Amino acid sequence: MAKTTPMEFINQVKTETRKVTWPTWKETWMTGLMVVIMTTILALFFLGVDSFFNAVVNALLKLAQ
Repeated sequence: MAKTTPMEFINQVKTETRKVTWPTWKETWMTGLMVVIMTTILALFFLGVDSFFNAVVNALLKLAQ
């Protein structure tokens, strides 16, 4: 494998960076909003699951007394 010099590497990075299709501001904003919404939904789901299992474990512990 051929070795590249640091300057060649920097030039290759610049060339590849020009090929990148950057998202628009609207796409970035919408993606961020979707992340917040999905994170909130998952947090509420896991809160419900955790509360359910907490209730089951507490009920079982009360039976054991």
